[in-house]
Amino acid sequence: METLIVLGGALLFFVLLMASIAFHELGHLSFAKRFGVRTPQYMVGFGPTLKSWRRGETEYGIKWIPLGGYIRMIGMLPPRKGDPEGMVRASSTGRFQMLIDSAREGALEEVGPGDADRVFYSKKWWQKLLIMFAGPAANLLLAVVFFAVLIMGLGTLQSTPTISSVSKCVIPAEQAYLPDGSPRECTPEETARSTPAAKAGLRPGDTFVSFGGQRIEDYSQLQGLIRDSANRTVPAVVRRDGKEVPVSLQITANQMQDLKDSDKVVTVGFLGISPLIDRVQGGPADVATQMGDMTTRTLEAFVQLPQKMVGVWHAAFSGEERDPEGPIGVVGASRLGGEILASENPGVEKLSWFLALLASINFAVGMFNLIPLLPLDGGHIAGALWEGVKRGVARLLRRPDPGYVDVAKLLPLTYAMSLVLLVMGALLVYADIFNPVRLT
Repeated sequence: METLIVLGGALLFFVLLMASIAFHELGHLSFAKRFGVRTPQYMVGFGPTLKSWRRGETEYGIKWIPLGGYIRMIGMLPPRKGDPEGMVRASSTGRFQMLIDSAREGALEEVGPGDADRVFYSKKWWQKLLIMFAGPAANLLLAVVFFAVLIMGLGTLQSTPTISSVSKCVIPAEQAYLPDGSPRECTPEETARSTPAAKAGLRPGDTFVSFGGQRIEDYSQLQGLIRDSANRTVPAVVRRDGKEVPVSLQITANQMQDLKDSDKVVTVGFLGISPLIDRVQGGPADVATQMGDMTTRTLEAFVQLPQKMVGVWHAAFSGEERDPEGPIGVVGASRLGGEILASENPGVEKLSWFLALLASINFAVGMFNLIPLLPLDGGHIAGALWEGVKRGVARLLRRPDPGYVDVAKLLPLTYAMSLVLLVMGALLVYADIFNPVRLT
């Protein structure tokens, strides 16, 4: 039964990922049609066509290999400047030039007599930018929606200013655990020296309303105030059984782990309470903070991607343990989604983890496609921006319009990048099957 749940959950997650890819391509398609670019095809998947249907001038369909998607726009590559009526030379010298000319020829095959204003390369630079940015933006929008449902709807697990337990004694950080890693119990002598919380009569379930005259909004604020109050007597108010109860807290000093560096021990104020972990619903600002943190972590991950892929290689072929923070493919992500739904966690926990994983994958896909290299969307976005800069400078200097940017000149780099992406994708699929990232 557990295996069936894992498979069912993996299939559900995979279908949702494919829906995300379809939404990505729909972003491109909607703006391409908005600006009049002819789009013969909108496809989810690659390889032979499984099912297709035509609406107007566009063929919509699903292909057999569900590992991506695309839309086909005519005139993605411009004719070589100087060629009459957009024609290319029958032959060219140089291997790279032959590749470029061949690609131009293929790109112009579908351009009909009435398509002069419907080719991608002839559009204004900002229109090309919006067409290519709309795909990654669709994934980023999905990530925002999923995180909003998670943070503002389901809520996230956080430490609250409500007391879960009261410590019996004060134990320095370096003595808090036994050699086997388990927490050390208080000795009778230590129990005789009660913690400030125990002395003040604090109980599990008490919620801090104020501390030292400051209104308490969350646990991190309370924790900081306690740590800054070593060897001081501080008035506080807690809510107990619906009533506000004033207490006087004699904060002692104790050696504890630094909040920013867990390997560092510092002397700070100590009260002797553990916070209650509960689901707390956030607001739009919390969603924005989450997206900012995700952006920082994703950019750092991109910088470390070559090194991380070496780790994936070793994990795939040398049996090394897979890095849980390393890259993961569609197969691995779907497998994790299945394991989440098959776990023994409560339903709301499963849904939260499932949504968080789906949001993170969409965010990573959106950000990855913004890398300014062809064949990624970011390569076309960079070309459109460069065209806008060149035309803007020409206008300022009253020079002739330089025309469109010839992205076809970057085709050799595009082919190399495509090969790298193909190898990376194949490696991730292999590693996700034979040495996957697991929840535990």
